[in-house]
Amino acid sequence: MTEPPVGRRERKKAATRQAIADAALQLFLERGYDQVSIRDIADAADVSTTTVFKHFTGKEALVFDQEQGRESQLIAAVRQRAAGQSILDALRQHVLDSWLPITAHPRMAEFTNLVDSTPALRAYAERMWTRHTDSLSAAIADELGVDHDNLACVTLARFVLEVPALARGQQDRRAAVDAIFDILTRGWQPPTRSSAPRSA
Repeated sequence: MTEPPVGRRERKKAATRQAIADAALQLFLERGYDQVSIRDIADAADVSTTTVFKHFTGKEALVFDQEQGRESQLIAAVRQRAAGQSILDALRQHVLDSWLPITAHPRMAEFTNLVDSTPALRAYAERMWTRHTDSLSAAIADELGVDHDNLACVTLARFVLEVPALARGQQDRRAAVDAIFDILTRGWQPPTRSSAPRSA
């Protein structure tokens, strides 16, 4: 049985959106963000500039094309967690299952360098990070029945959103994620010295 026409249309829209985002990122990595225009992206994706703007609000959104979906998944990890599962355990599992594979992508270093070296993208990423923090802290607060500006909820949200970046430079990222969440769960403890301190 064939799927309804609406399903086909939605798949086509999603495929077009992804093709535009892929073309844009490839051009940004090859030429640099500021050297690429919307017209360049439209030509590379074989669509009109009008079609580009139907799917994206601007060039920055083309770089962070998965932003909305990832935020929704993050909130769902809290609100739709299994019965008896703690918020921290649910977020730990979400980071391991969803975010960790992204940090291991072979072009992640190029992407990170693109964002870090482009002021407009750094500013957009900071605004995005703030929105994600607000959304996550609100979801945590709702689950606990406290105000959205509760400091404990905001603090936890900020630390969780930093976990992928903290783990990225570690040799064993999965172990690093687990170690960070262990700290969040049990509280920080001073690390044990591996050797005696040197004398002056």
